[in-house]
Amino acid sequence: MRQSSIDKNTVRVDAYDKRNKQSDKDFLSQLICQKVIEQPSYQCAKTVMWYVGCRSEVRTQTIIKQELSQGRRIVIPYCTQDDHGQNQLGLWQLRDFSELVSGRWGILEPPENRWYEPEKQVGIEELEVIIVPGVGFDRRGGRLGNGQGYYDNFLQQVCGSTILQGVCFESQLFDFIPMEETDVAMDFVFTQSAIYHRESSF
Repeated sequence: MRQSSIDKNTVRVDAYDKRNKQSDKDFLSQLICQKVIEQPSYQCAKTVMWYVGCRSEVRTQTIIKQELSQGRRIVIPYCTQDDHGQNQLGLWQLRDFSELVSGRWGILEPPENRWYEPEKQVGIEELEVIIVPGVGFDRRGGRLGNGQGYYDNFLQQVCGSTILQGVCFESQLFDFIPMEETDVAMDFVFTQSAIYHRESSF
């Protein structure tokens, strides 16, 4: 486990550098997001979880607004902790982008005083597709996050039928992402250049 941790930290530093240096982020983000929404699995989904991109991540704001305008049920995460004090993601149904405020680390999130409004609640079992950010990915669906465990802890609870779709710039792809037993692989990884399917990547 210690060696895996060291490897992850090494890859993470390299991945951050590549992501930060990526040019044409707006244009490439649109290409990536368009690939996502054109997938049959996405087209058939009624409830989709998107993250709200920040800093140098693949930018998702434009596509979220588009999907909202077309009537798709969009769920976004917010950073919280579970009953055991572990980092965890909460789920919140988004109806308009103006509902969001700048939260922890400058990420747009629902205001804390509205987290538990009844009409905003979404069960994890309702999610049909989840769009997952990452610092780095590999072609087999391996994912490397920021190291805080929010997505790792959350994805362990997701239903097996939910389709996990990682998104990143091609520069964030690595030959191998160190994975531990508790890490959850993506079903698909989308870049501006290709779509990598876990079952066809071995």
